[in-house]
Amino acid sequence: MRITPYLHFEGGCEAAMSFYAATFGAALPEFFRFCDIPGGSPEMAASRKICHVSLTLPGGGELFASDFPPGVAGDAQKAVSVHLSLPTVAEAQALFVGLSEGGDGIMPFAPTFWSQGFGMVRDRFGTHWMVSGPEVG
Repeated sequence: MRITPYLHFEGGCEAAMSFYAATFGAALPEFFRFCDIPGGSPEMAASRKICHVSLTLPGGGELFASDFPPGVAGDAQKAVSVHLSLPTVAEAQALFVGLSEGGDGIMPFAPTFWSQGFGMVRDRFGTHWMVSGPEVG
């Protein structure tokens, strides 16, 4: 079984996923819009919001996302964190710094009893990230 995080945004999906592509060193993904859905409602046909995007991450894994559909309100990323494990402290810290640009620190990146480096941040798009380096021991 493979688990793929699916993030939801209130109109900021394209900016967020473009930022994540640059931060993770991934290729810019193709964005599918609500207005491109065949036979969509008039609301959908008028919307340039993102209905789906898949970001392929270096080293494997994917990150999916969309904006909420027109007329739908949501609670984007309020109770979920995405955890990233990196093979070195330097890689983990660099990714943490990148995700922190314009965001709010929750827990500074530092050694812990379980990891040689760990930190938590809410990025400028409201997504909560937990970034880990190698385990202690």
